[in-house]
Amino acid sequence: MDLEERLRLVRGVGEEIITEPELRQLLETTQHPTAYDGFEPSGLAHLPFGVLRPILVEDMQRAGVKMKLWIADWFAWVNSKMGGDLDRIQDVGRYFVEVWKAAGVDMSKVDILWTSDAARNDEYWKKVVTVAQNFTLTRAQRALTIAGRTSKESIQAAQLLYPMMQVADIFWLDVDICQLGLDQRRADILAREVAEKLKWKKPVAVHHHMLMGLQGKKEPDGLFDENAALDAEIASKMSKSKPETSIFVHDSQGEIAGKINSAYCPPKVLEGNALVEYCRYIIFRKMKSLKIERPEKYGGNVEFHSVRELEETYAAGGLHPADLKKGVAAALDEIISPIREHFIKDPAARRLYGLVRAAETTR
Repeated sequence: MDLEERLRLVRGVGEEIITEPELRQLLETTQHPTAYDGFEPSGLAHLPFGVLRPILVEDMQRAGVKMKLWIADWFAWVNSKMGGDLDRIQDVGRYFVEVWKAAGVDMSKVDILWTSDAARNDEYWKKVVTVAQNFTLTRAQRALTIAGRTSKESIQAAQLLYPMMQVADIFWLDVDICQLGLDQRRADILAREVAEKLKWKKPVAVHHHMLMGLQGKKEPDGLFDENAALDAEIASKMSKSKPETSIFVHDSQGEIAGKINSAYCPPKVLEGNALVEYCRYIIFRKMKSLKIERPEKYGGNVEFHSVRELEETYAAGGLHPADLKKGVAAALDEIISPIREHFIKDPAARRLYGLVRAAETTR
């Protein structure tokens, strides 16, 4: 695969790349650079984790990038996820690996690493302390939005460890690329600054889009970022803590249809339209076309082969919201179905799902 095709694939992953000239130079000089994607294990998997991120990982792999999956169990513990129960958090970590496997990611080509393993090593903590010595308490507090905390929330002292640990992770893992969501950009920017100060390897940041919740786009209120567009994107993201705005990989066909039917999807409107967003970031990346069945009196069945074609038709009023909802629900069910079935048919996966579901119910 030539350089331009590799760049195209990575650009398709990153809504923001810091910086593209550095990415180009990296791909020119390194056939198989390393990248990491990290996550806090908490709750059941939804569309952003269970479907979108596997799509992005596979595109990075196609570009020749070696992926490291960082299971940030200690971060979830610091952040009081799953009731602060580390054993439950680690169950969720194992369940999340199973989700990616069910989603089609070749896990034999992914390095699976745990923060709890790194935490047993003195050298890891030396990096954390070194990083902490190179930015201020004010910067650490501003960066706490990476933990999903708004700028006005009361925080625990333990949570101040979060940004220092995340920046240290990048150097501990010795990666060339940080492939994380846009809500994590403050940590990556801090890492780049620390790298310059300490003459450590400076990572390229490839930040992916934050998939919108069913409620549509929220107005920015400055709680996550001073940039209004970024603040709105983070505030509007699909959140597992708000299940009524989320689609989960275990949802039945009927549950998916019911949730999609209540989604924000005004006629002729593309901006902030949750269903158009799912077409753009998931459906047309997983399927060759979107088929929509409708009665002959409303134009009959229609098939779209690109998101541009769909958007132009919808904006012109050539597709009713009810028909788009029906088509999107069917497509998402088809995409999610293999994951859902894996957790029904595979005994080990079913056990993990049961543990996580029980922990969600009782915590």
